Amino acid sequence: MTGNRKWNNGETNNQNKKAKIVCTENLAHEYSRRDENGNIIEIVRAIDGVDIEVEQGDFIAILGANGSGKSTFAKHLNGLLYPTEGAVYIDGIDTTQKEKLLTVRRTAGMVFQNPDNQIISNVVEEDVGFGPENLGVPTMEIRKRVLDCLKSVRMQSYRKRSPNHLSGGQKQRVAIAGIMAMRPKCIILDEATAMLDPVGRLEIMDTIRSLNQEEKLTIILITHYMEEVTKADYVYVMQEGKVALKGTPREVFACTEKLTECRLTIPKITQLAQELNRAGLPVPGDVLSEEELLACLKI
Repeated sequence: MTGNRKWNNGETNNQNKKAKIVCTENLAHEYSRRDENGNIIEIVRAIDGVDIEVEQGDFIAILGANGSGKSTFAKHLNGLLYPTEGAVYIDGIDTTQKEKLLTVRRTAGMVFQNPDNQIISNVVEEDVGFGPENLGVPTMEIRKRVLDCLKSVRMQSYRKRSPNHLSGGQKQRVAIAGIMAMRPKCIILDEATAMLDPVGRLEIMDTIRSLNQEEKLTIILITHYMEEVTKADYVYVMQEGKVALKGTPREVFACTEKLTECRLTIPKITQLAQELNRAGLPVPGDVLSEEELLACLKI
């Protein structure tokens, strides 16, 4: 599966790459393992020749099992790591330009797995306002941004609360609001639902879909939960540091054998649809949602 997102050749190719909100070109990253004396004993290639492009307003999912390289990839998108080889462009800026690192991080905000690592204030609204305050945003504008962003993630009624009294899903929504308040063009969620219960995961997925559709924010979702990517515009599946599969969710989930090789399974609703199809019912095998399945069964 190669999908249909291709670049032209030559000079136009380079211009297109830099015009994307996120673009990686033959990205590679190596880690060095050292012994107790500091001598290098092994070099691990965690990312190996990854080309990914994201247009403004896209909802992109990066799938992969543990050790596939997806989180290492995510850290390149706002300059937490630099390429060993290749390049990463964020809104046309090469992330190795250290003098532009702040601009890169303003453009592509990162939400991590554990919201406690991002929440630093004792009051929700103060935490959301911390980022723009550091950027020198005027006080009245900060207040407006805080309220607007908390409304966007449906947390405005908690603005005077202590984050310590919130659930995991609520804390993660506050973390997202804090990133939004800095006005990024793109939000990267690196396994942001991994520590949450099923209800918390649904809350976060509803929030990011709303931000993508209503606020037109670019979303890059790094995950290993197949159900979370069914509404994405495009999916990249990583295996051993490489892109093993790419396409729309429907195209990717049709490649059951390849997904199994990547230590991933298709969503449960798609599994059910395929079993019903094998049983002779008029249900296509690429169903992605309960609503779609019920429509096929005319229930």
